[in-house]
Amino acid sequence: MLKNIFLEVKNKFETALGIFRKEKITIDPDDLAAVSQYGKVMKTVREKANLFSESQRIQYTIQTRTQDIPDARTYLFTLKDIRIKRGLTDELGAEGMMMDALDKVEKEIGKPLMRNDKKSMALLTFEFDKINKKLGIQKEDLPKYEEELELKIGKAQLEELKKDALEAMETQKKREEFKGEAMPDVKSLDIRNFL
Repeated sequence: MLKNIFLEVKNKFETALGIFRKEKITIDPDDLAAVSQYGKVMKTVREKANLFSESQRIQYTIQTRTQDIPDARTYLFTLKDIRIKRGLTDELGAEGMMMDALDKVEKEIGKPLMRNDKKSMALLTFEFDKINKKLGIQKEDLPKYEEELELKIGKAQLEELKKDALEAMETQKKREEFKGEAMPDVKSLDIRNFL
C-alpha cells in the first residue's frame, strides 16, 4: 500500500514538472497578466495531476473536520478555526452575523440547534440567505469568488518566488566568481531553465 502511495505521489510530481517545463512563468507579482498566466499554469497542473484547488482543499477540510459535529454552534466555531488556520480573513463580518442568526434561531426554538434538526436548520438557512442577500453574495457568484481566491494565492506565490530568487541572486553576488557581474531582473528569469 505504501508503495502505491509513493508511486501516486511520484506520478503527480512528474506530471507537474512536465507542465512546468513547457509553460513560461513570469515572476512578476505586480503584473496582472503574469499572475493570471501563473494561475492558468497552476490550474492545468492541478487538473492534470489530480490535485485539489485551494477552495477544494478548504471544502475537504470542512467536510472532514465537521462530519461528526452534532450542533450548529460548534460547527460554526470549527469553520472559524479553519478560516483562521488557512489565513483567510472575514472582511465582511459574516461570521458575527452568522452567530447572531444562530442566537436568534436558538432563542426561537428554546434550545441549542442540532444539525440533524431539519426544521430548525431550515430556519437558520433562511437567516443565512438573508445575510448573503444583505452582503450581496449569491450562489451563482461562487465560481467568481473561487477565481479571485486563486488569483490572490497566485500573486502571493509569485511574491514568494520573487523573494526567493532575489535572495539567491544576492547570495551568488557575494561569491568571488560573480563579483562585478550584473544580476538579471527577476522578471527575465525563465523557471524552465532551472528544472
